[in-house]
Amino acid sequence: MHIHKYEKLWLGLGLLLIVGFIATITYGAVGAGVTMVDESGEVVNPNNLSEHPEFGDPGVEQVGENEYDVHVISRQFAFSPGTASPITVPANSTINFYVTSSDVIHGFSIVGTNANTMVIPGEVAEITVEAEEPGEYGIVCHEYCGQGHHDMAGTMEVVPQDEYNGSEQ
Repeated sequence: MHIHKYEKLWLGLGLLLIVGFIATITYGAVGAGVTMVDESGEVVNPNNLSEHPEFGDPGVEQVGENEYDVHVISRQFAFSPGTASPITVPANSTINFYVTSSDVIHGFSIVGTNANTMVIPGEVAEITVEAEEPGEYGIVCHEYCGQGHHDMAGTMEVVPQDEYNGSEQ
């Protein structure tokens, strides 16, 4: 059986594309270092967050030299802290965010950083951000959470180390 040279060319290109797609998917799943959401995070009762040790009074807490934990509650249609008062952290520090929801599914994204997660009632999402440069960063909800969703926004302020007062929060 004779196969025309153009048929061989298209067959070769098709096989090359298949191998390329498989390589791309493999790299995206294994090589890029992207981790998927799993069930390893803490579980809380969304109806009793006020009684939880960290979420009862959410905010910023220094846990080491240049390392801070920030507990945030997402609720329709605000972040606490973040919306009414900004989350204030010092520059050149590591910020560990622990975010949960008290009502419905929300999103939590800090514009200009790697922080981007879905916030599910009863589950605690953990995100680590390196706050290098002073500035103001917007916090947005990127999951539709109701008719006031478009107003659900907040602020994270990164201030110079010498201007930071840990008792502000």
